[in-house]
Amino acid sequence: MSVDRAETRVAILEDGVTVEVRIERRGQRSVVGHVWKGRVTNVLAGMEAAFVDVGIEKNGFLHVDEVMAKGVPKNKRRIADLLKKGDEIMVQATKDPMGSKGCRLTMQLSLAGRFVVYVPYGSGVGVSKRLTEDERRRLRQICDALPLKTGGLIVRTAAAGASAEDIARDLASLNRLWQVLQQREDQVSATSLLYSEADISLRTMRDLLNAKVDEVLVDDEDQHERLLRFLRKTSPAMAKRVRLYTDEQPMMRRYGVEKAILSTLERRAPLPGGGYLVIDDTEAMTVIDVNSGRNVGRGKTRLEDTVTQTNLEAANEVVRQLRLRDIGGIVIIDFIDMDEPRNRKAVKEALDKALERDRTRTFVVDISPLGLVEMTRQNIAEGPREILTEPCMTCEGAGSLVTSETAAIEVERQLLRTLPGKEGDAFSVTVGNEVAALLAGEDGERLAEIERETGKRIVIERDPNAELDEHKIRAIDAAAAA
Repeated sequence: MSVDRAETRVAILEDGVTVEVRIERRGQRSVVGHVWKGRVTNVLAGMEAAFVDVGIEKNGFLHVDEVMAKGVPKNKRRIADLLKKGDEIMVQATKDPMGSKGCRLTMQLSLAGRFVVYVPYGSGVGVSKRLTEDERRRLRQICDALPLKTGGLIVRTAAAGASAEDIARDLASLNRLWQVLQQREDQVSATSLLYSEADISLRTMRDLLNAKVDEVLVDDEDQHERLLRFLRKTSPAMAKRVRLYTDEQPMMRRYGVEKAILSTLERRAPLPGGGYLVIDDTEAMTVIDVNSGRNVGRGKTRLEDTVTQTNLEAANEVVRQLRLRDIGGIVIIDFIDMDEPRNRKAVKEALDKALERDRTRTFVVDISPLGLVEMTRQNIAEGPREILTEPCMTCEGAGSLVTSETAAIEVERQLLRTLPGKEGDAFSVTVGNEVAALLAGEDGERLAEIERETGKRIVIERDPNAELDEHKIRAIDAAAAA
């Protein structure tokens, strides 16, 4: 965990390799987990959803399935019967605003503690499936004995090894928080923030620190002490795993995190055997293409074996890139074609095994005969790429620009189309240096042809600051053109 004046960066390393990076900048905190008293601004019956003003830039989106309506079966819910414009409701963000869309909201609140998540309007007890069966059984017995009068409980992976006293203390704290939220809701008017989720530092400690974590390094003394205070209250045994980093070399550079962060800006990601991935983002989905590259096999290795080995490496790296870049939504993976069904099965199993280490919810379809894998991955917040970059003003995020030759041809067409009908004998055309050189041509014949066809004298003026596809045509005095 690295802290400076501008931002806080948290990196997760597995076997010495950076697999996840979370960046939180000052004034740009995630709103996921925040609870507001909001006001319904619009009810869209056709979409079975409502927009809710919660006091931030864009109104939040609330689907009918996220509306609390006790006693109303889900298959009979209609948003227009449940909400109307002007209603004041308590909502929680489940997804950050992205692009032109506001945050996703729910009325089914969930309050996260160190070991458990309290769901005020839920019921029953659920235990993380990442825990062993024996541990799940032990924790369920503990929770069954808790004084849970209303609501539901979800036991987190971090509860492994926690005592009954630890879990009871966690639940009591969440119950108090819920009481405070209800009181505040009665006291304030919409739109008001009722509860602010913890920042990235405390959130990471609360959600991720467990017995499988060897150590946590922090390069800021104040932040280090803050985390220790939090852990002494919630998990005293874990406090010894948090260490202050004091070496001269920057921590993120020493452990390769800065290099990993910069790699998220590249389309290509290398594979150990010489192959590589090409990762392209579109509006609808992310497409990942697997290429063999320099991996051509050795000696008498069969093509099928070489391809399978590349795909097995790709299966692991694809999951790492999904986590590192925090890619969400629909993902299509184009593995190299394999002829043998057992090899396709092996690659799919490798992908599934790698995904077991990903805490984000995913759904994967089997490899198709074309070698494609379709999957979805939950998208909650912006990844490093979205935080570190903004769309190019010239290409508007398309990632490509017209060539100088394309721009020059368009200027020629513009001159041939507009000059014949214009008054005046001479005109200047102002363009960038590269386009100017192409218009003039090596011997000036290209420009001479345009002058013959238009019957006008044309002077090329160079503007080194002009955009590639930018040009200006204006009439000038004939004497100045001579």
